[in-house]
Amino acid sequence: MSKQPDFMTRRQFLRTGVIGGALATTLPSFLDQTLCRLEAAEVNSSLQRRHGRDAPILILLQLAGGNDGLNTVIPLGNDHYRRARPQLGSVESKALKLDNGLGLHESLTGLKALYDDGLLSVFNGIGYPNPNRSHFRSTEIWHTASPEGRKGGDGWVGRYFDNQCEGMPAETGISLTSTPPQAFQGPSPLGITFRNPKQFSFDDDDEMMSGASVGMATGRSRHRKDSALHFLERTDLDARVSSDHLHSTLKKMPSLKGFPRNQIGNDLSLVARMIGGGMSTRIYYVSQGGFDTHANQMYSHARLLKDLGDAQKAFWDEMKRQGNTQRVQMLVFSEFGRRVAENGSRGTDHGAAAPAFVLGGKQKGGVIGEMPSLDPKDLNRGDVKHHTDFRQLYATLIDEHLDADASLVLGKRWPKIKN
Repeated sequence: MSKQPDFMTRRQFLRTGVIGGALATTLPSFLDQTLCRLEAAEVNSSLQRRHGRDAPILILLQLAGGNDGLNTVIPLGNDHYRRARPQLGSVESKALKLDNGLGLHESLTGLKALYDDGLLSVFNGIGYPNPNRSHFRSTEIWHTASPEGRKGGDGWVGRYFDNQCEGMPAETGISLTSTPPQAFQGPSPLGITFRNPKQFSFDDDDEMMSGASVGMATGRSRHRKDSALHFLERTDLDARVSSDHLHSTLKKMPSLKGFPRNQIGNDLSLVARMIGGGMSTRIYYVSQGGFDTHANQMYSHARLLKDLGDAQKAFWDEMKRQGNTQRVQMLVFSEFGRRVAENGSRGTDHGAAAPAFVLGGKQKGGVIGEMPSLDPKDLNRGDVKHHTDFRQLYATLIDEHLDADASLVLGKRWPKIKN
């Protein structure tokens, strides 16, 4: 007999165990009705056939601020690159060689080791039509997967939750950020947002501590077949159950060694602990900031990339130890790249297309797609043109890794990228 998911067992316990036994004659009607709905949804959901340690996990890591893709994945021996970057182009001589005439920035030794192990795929020329160079708007476009759509729409992860994860607990999505990402927003929002696990708990007065939020309450407050009151009551119940599960999971998984002592290292260490401890989370969202390198880019960018590469190496070493490299995939993206030409402040300005990384064991690894042309006549207002829409990357991950119908999430069927 297959083992039931942890969250279902807990709710059955709430319904038939201590609460049911001690409060059988006084159980509030909202709690009884909410538990009935939650159990029914879990039993009827086709996605619940895969849960716990069997379920695929997707990690979204945003390099916030607009990462300079051309000094991350460097075109080796390219005269246009050298002429456009007389100072910043000096990193080429120390680049870590990949395939197809490309190299990684010298600080990315951790990613290069993963590339050599077949755990890293480099996707070139990722972007979208009519690129927007505003941090806010371009991030919104990536989060909603809708360049043509109106502002303030639902996120693509929220639509995935709505179509595939009805009845699942709040911990189905976890964001290690100060505010919930728009990607998680949806008609029936799921997700937990916190910077520190200690924030996601309840004090003696049963109020959630400041600094954390439950994504179910951050989107539009409507839920299928639920009244507004029942929606809020369910939100509170799921928050408490998920909080208990999070803290019990972390107690089982002590702090991990080998991760760099910085924000991205701490965040990926925490994600590794939650995965190893058996959280039922499907999608994690993490952000590494600081990539808005308008001035003096050389050293700040090198530091950011070293932090990223070292944290990635430690994370995937831990996934190997756990036996989770096939189960987990990670998408590393930025809202846009930078201009081809360096500016007068020894930095780079907002650009358009850029490379994206996908890490994990369910792929061949390597370089996917050609580096876009850097010839000035082929640029878009000084920016690299994209040749692959980022929604193709989403569709590939949704269909092939999350085992769901990407057309329901993205609104149409996008061609997948062949690895």
